[in-house]
Amino acid sequence: MNISKSDLFRAAHWATLASAVAILLSIAISQILLGLALVLLLASREKLRLPRIWLPLSLFLLGTLISLAFSPEPMHGLPQVKKMFVFTMLLVIFSTVRDLESASKLFLAWASVGAFVALWAVVQFVADVQRARAQHVNFYDFYLPHRITGAMSHWMTFAGQEMLVLLMLAAFLLFAPIAKRFWLWTGCAALLALAEVLNETRTVWLGLGVGGIYLLWNWNRKAAVIAPALAIAILWFTPGQVHERFVSIFQPKPGTDSNEFRYIMDRTGIEMIKAHPLLGIGPEEAKYHMLEWIPKDKDIPSPLPPGYYQHLHNFYLQFAAERGIPTMLMMVWMLGMILYDFSKSLSRLPKGRSLRRFLLAGGVASVLGIMLSGIFEVNLGDTEVLTAFLVVVACGYLATDRVYV
Repeated sequence: MNISKSDLFRAAHWATLASAVAILLSIAISQILLGLALVLLLASREKLRLPRIWLPLSLFLLGTLISLAFSPEPMHGLPQVKKMFVFTMLLVIFSTVRDLESASKLFLAWASVGAFVALWAVVQFVADVQRARAQHVNFYDFYLPHRITGAMSHWMTFAGQEMLVLLMLAAFLLFAPIAKRFWLWTGCAALLALAEVLNETRTVWLGLGVGGIYLLWNWNRKAAVIAPALAIAILWFTPGQVHERFVSIFQPKPGTDSNEFRYIMDRTGIEMIKAHPLLGIGPEEAKYHMLEWIPKDKDIPSPLPPGYYQHLHNFYLQFAAERGIPTMLMMVWMLGMILYDFSKSLSRLPKGRSLRRFLLAGGVASVLGIMLSGIFEVNLGDTEVLTAFLVVVACGYLATDRVYV
């Protein structure tokens, strides 16, 4: 049986979409489908396309390889070389998804799967409440190390992915042409928001807040003023766990909340950068040498407060410490370029709802959310979050005319 090039390209298109949706459920399935999509795309001999961010992205990856070459233990950094495969998502999405309608349907599929995962997470929360009661322990202390994860292995991965899903769905509801089943999608958004509140990842609350305010400001400025006050009121007046977690931003509970150890990690990252500003200490080396770099100053308690001491909980510091300041700046350049391109294209659009406005506004909100929450977490170092972010960026560039072909 002869398989035409158009058949191969069509198969690559569907494998790409399936991979982009599967990342919300399973990294293994998503990457298998991504590899299949890449093989089918190359076999179809269709022209490969990349957004114009290819230059800073290429320099970021090159900087990573150079840092690895000068690392004291290059074998430690091999996982970062393998992770470069994830960036092919940008290539296959931008090469196989050629119209705004397909991109929009992809995000509605995200909304459906994301809402299902959010419901799953809510069930997990109820189970945690029952488990804590059965053990007669304080729920706040019990829950923070066992927060809801949905289909992911860690609560921060789940929260970061659901943040992107929720921001894109909010952009769809605010800026896309009025869709059938509008109330169904509104219900999905409410379920996603509930899961994010119960997940209690404060860094993602920040990212969602900033991204959400941006969307509302471009939709209705009165709503952009009222919504933050309403969100704060909900977090403040919701009894029990949620209120206690919100208050912990300003009044952390010693030995439970992460505020103190995050300060130590920031100090540690700065020490690494001061010692190795150009090439860093090497990809993945922070994990193996973190305790050696913690300052011995009087304001650093001993023993160290509870926390996760294998990365710096700030992707700017993490990339600069492990790969050098120039490589970290390539990532910042890429993110800044995305914001500029999407914002400029938005400014050229006629007033009114459109798929183009939805994809661009959702893209800006997502970048803002990632950049703000990234101050407190290495979200772009997480394969599942990075993959979802690349899907948003690639689809956003479909709505601009600023491309590299």
